[in-house]
Amino acid sequence: MVLNFLKIAWRNGMKSKIFSFINIFGLAAGLTCCMLISIYLIHEVSYDKYQKDADRLFQMETAFSFEHGKEQVMPATPWPMAPAMQRDFPEIEQSTRVLALALFEDKTMLQYREGTAIPVSFYEDRGFMVDSNFFHMLTFPFIEGDPNTALQQPSCIVLSEETAHKLFGTGPALGKLIHVSSATYGDHNLTVKGVFRPVNAPSHFEANFFLSMRGGDMEEMIRRAENDYATNNMYVTYLKLRPGTDPARLEAKFPAFIDKYAGKDLKAYGYARRQFLVPVRDLHLRADLNNSITPTTSKTYLYILGSIAVFTLLIACINFMNLATARSAKRSSEVGIRKVLGAVRGGLIGQFLGESVLMSVISFSLAWAITVLLLPAFSMMTNRHLVFNVTEQIPLLAAFLGLAIFAGLVAGVYPAFYLSSFQPAKVLKGKFSNSLAAVSLRKGLVVFQFMISVTLIVSTVVINSQMKYLRNQDLGFNKTAQIVIPLRGAVAKQQTVALETEFRRNSQVLNAGAASYYPGIMNPSDNIMYREGDNPQTGKRVQMNFVDYDYSPTLELRPVAGRLFSREFTADTSGRIVLNEAAVKNFGYPSVQAAIGKRIKTDFQGRTETYEIIGVVKDFHFKDLHVAVEPYALRLQQMQNGYLIVHSGPGDPAPVLASLQAAWHKLDPNEPFEYSFLDEDFQKNYAAEERLSAMIGYFTVMAILISCLGLFGLASFSAEQRVREIGIRKVLGASVSGIVLLLSKDFMKLVGLAMLIASPVAWMIMHRWLQDFAYKVPIDWMVFAVTFVCTLLITLVTIGVQAVRAGLANPVESLRSN
Repeated sequence: MVLNFLKIAWRNGMKSKIFSFINIFGLAAGLTCCMLISIYLIHEVSYDKYQKDADRLFQMETAFSFEHGKEQVMPATPWPMAPAMQRDFPEIEQSTRVLALALFEDKTMLQYREGTAIPVSFYEDRGFMVDSNFFHMLTFPFIEGDPNTALQQPSCIVLSEETAHKLFGTGPALGKLIHVSSATYGDHNLTVKGVFRPVNAPSHFEANFFLSMRGGDMEEMIRRAENDYATNNMYVTYLKLRPGTDPARLEAKFPAFIDKYAGKDLKAYGYARRQFLVPVRDLHLRADLNNSITPTTSKTYLYILGSIAVFTLLIACINFMNLATARSAKRSSEVGIRKVLGAVRGGLIGQFLGESVLMSVISFSLAWAITVLLLPAFSMMTNRHLVFNVTEQIPLLAAFLGLAIFAGLVAGVYPAFYLSSFQPAKVLKGKFSNSLAAVSLRKGLVVFQFMISVTLIVSTVVINSQMKYLRNQDLGFNKTAQIVIPLRGAVAKQQTVALETEFRRNSQVLNAGAASYYPGIMNPSDNIMYREGDNPQTGKRVQMNFVDYDYSPTLELRPVAGRLFSREFTADTSGRIVLNEAAVKNFGYPSVQAAIGKRIKTDFQGRTETYEIIGVVKDFHFKDLHVAVEPYALRLQQMQNGYLIVHSGPGDPAPVLASLQAAWHKLDPNEPFEYSFLDEDFQKNYAAEERLSAMIGYFTVMAILISCLGLFGLASFSAEQRVREIGIRKVLGASVSGIVLLLSKDFMKLVGLAMLIASPVAWMIMHRWLQDFAYKVPIDWMVFAVTFVCTLLITLVTIGVQAVRAGLANPVESLRSN
């Protein structure tokens, strides 16, 4: 019996090759999208599950409340908080602290010299300073050294396998001495105490090296901060709770702890703080946390992608159901004869469901093969290491197979019950016709399909418009042809002025200046400042950057009052400051001119510093456009330069870069010359949105393709059913265009209805997505006009192929064959 069902299913498929292809390929395409997105989603929710005692590991978060009740959340705590909490709360078994070097520098120079050989030097990112017990709490498999003792001594370093290979080749690394040049740690020799191999699992800790917290230039800062529980918030604290501890009950004790240790100082500084815990396993999905150790993922993005996966598969299932019900008339005689010969309804239902499941299994096999082929490219697009190993992921494969079978059952259940309900007497007399319910269902499903497609098209248009806006928006400074060169080694910092002078000898170099930070990268330096004569509790948070004389002219910052730093004013070297417009407004000055000559103060670790405002620059975006421009200040302090910025002229940058490299090695032959472009660095802040835009774009195309396949199938069926009518109309003088209009208008009405229903839904979804940006494009009527035109054109092209073919058919042949 089963073999007979399979033979019948195969013959039916071969008799209707086009419809079988549309069903199989459409469902395979939907399953492929669903598989790829599912692999990505599983990866995103699997972060840090490999950690030992992961359910007891938490990261301490701080919610800072500044003026006007504005709250900023970040994993930032002062130096003494971790040991004090472990001392005061018996629920805490262990604590450790981490300082991400990315807070202060995007690159750290590592250097190794063996004997008199040429040193191996390069810049490395993703470095961290950690407590000696860091590897007791977080899992990193060592291939050299002992994780329990690796960081017990000061001035030690633990390297990743890849970084060790770059320094030492295939030889052992343990015990070797390397030189580290860091804006945070300073210039020091460190001993390699361990090498770890990154785990083959998602982790929020993407590290290339770990430095011992003790040692280097941080010693003095740590010593001064031993009793400071209010400021110096730059350490990430991890807690390991004892078994059975309720995190919520522990959190309830934190306000009293803060009041005990920092209440007085916080009141004096004019801001408040709230501590809470986030499980380490949840960190990757907490996009609301600022300045996280590694980039996070927005849950909203995952929901969007998950919805696309579900709806794309749903579109494929709708195609399957529509085509099956539409072609039911072709199989009505078969059903009638089988019933006359004794077939029961249950057997017919089983046959039709079996055919549906068979096609879905074939679609699954095809989808699996396509997924395996596309996964490397998809991994590159998502910037994730995605794998789909059959031997290791049998449960996932079984789930996809179950999903395919379920999709086949869902897609085939209505046709199965509908076809099996035919009455043989009516069918064999030729009185069968598609019921109003079946026709109405098909129309409703077509509308639903195109509602999804329209929503995706609107989303793609809005996201692409926003990304274009982010790329082209005036940032308030010149980002074009700005070459950023990191200054890490002692020689490079000492030679900054000489490097600038040497660079300017090239006629293609327009200017050069240095600073601790540049727009688009993380800047953790801020102060609570207040106007002279005001209460310190009225202080305002101001972001701070330390610059040389030429930094502002190089970026072409625009002064709107006063002046910039100048070598003609020797007093600028101390006690002078330049603010942006947002800072002037925040301090309450009536105008930018009124602020010139006024004094502002800041209190830090027991001392008060006073600054005279000498200039105000037009607001510029030192952060990305997710956030509004905040109060910002520039101070002249040339010894803290972290980056040298060179503004080159228009044209090919290659000759300029070659000239800069030659000048660099002339003055600093032992340190590597590396560079980046400021506009590209700034654009990296939108990497998550760029990936989302690319993924939605590709999956939108796929969803539209699947919808069009279904529409093409229905149009073919409609033309086939109306062959005699079309022949008669042509005999009576109907034109080809009239025939095309006749066959197209019903489908165009359905697409228009889908557009009307989907437009407000798409607007609400995109309006909510844009709320993540302080600066955004409006969703105006042009978005929907473009979507409407695109949808109509796609529909016309899809239907038009069959409509024109039917219109050009010879009416004599049409009437003779029917």
